[in-house]
Amino acid sequence: MSQTRRDWLLSDAPQTRRQARLGAIYQGWLTFRANKLAMFGLIILVILIFTAIFAPWIAPQNPFSQDLGGRLAPPSAEHFLGTDALGRDILSRLIHGARITLFIVGTVALIAPIIGLFIGTVAGFAGGWLDQVLMRITDIFLAFPKLILALAFVAALGASIGNAVLALALTAWPPYARLARAETLTIRNADYIAAARLQGAGPMRLLIRHIWPLCISSLIVRVALDMAGIILSAAGLGFLGLGAQPPMPEWGAMISDGRTYILDFWWVAAMPGLAIFIVSLSFNLLGDGLRDVLDPKGGKE
Repeated sequence: MSQTRRDWLLSDAPQTRRQARLGAIYQGWLTFRANKLAMFGLIILVILIFTAIFAPWIAPQNPFSQDLGGRLAPPSAEHFLGTDALGRDILSRLIHGARITLFIVGTVALIAPIIGLFIGTVAGFAGGWLDQVLMRITDIFLAFPKLILALAFVAALGASIGNAVLALALTAWPPYARLARAETLTIRNADYIAAARLQGAGPMRLLIRHIWPLCISSLIVRVALDMAGIILSAAGLGFLGLGAQPPMPEWGAMISDGRTYILDFWWVAAMPGLAIFIVSLSFNLLGDGLRDVLDPKGGKE
């Protein structure tokens, strides 16, 4: 980037709203880039996304192709991470399994915060009996461990990857609702809210135009930090046979398939477990970096 462009972005007296917005984004990027661990997490996740998109071309073999003659083969030049009990290439299954992981994480990260944002801001802005009802419902969901509640939903809906995603989304929204409500309570009586109300803005306009934008940054940080838990919950459902069904190469199901051979053929369960660990760690590192950018006071605490 040229020095002139950089000076324009970092100007202390922006001339237009566009310049101020771009300058804030660039300053946030500089803060994020200074965090080496956050950059490491971002690089890992970019590699994961790239791998998921181009899985059919990157995977060395067909992830569903069985070779009983080569079952439980150790890592070698032919099979870099070895083979499983049916002779399927573990590396190819991990690469294709990245698609399932991103699908689960992306869908839950899209559904749960939206539900939580709507319920939390409505409760905090309306107050009164509506606040009490919505928060008591939230407390009921929070009273159960997420995985246990997800197991109950999947058991009722049926074992499938779609139902697993729905169950995880239905159990993940309460913390976002609590966070959005707390943010709303701090700003609902602000002067600019009163000014917008005097100008004729209705409740929905106040929520959408003035309250939601101020809650989104905190939700983004919380979502990034929760992604590791979502991956582990999805892997737990897959491990129990309630998520992606065979022969889909889901990482939790791969660990379940390999637990029988963990002592003698460790790579069958260890490789998908290592993949889950690396991706979960990357999301945590990314979340820490985003917290420094979007919530600097929280990051310093």
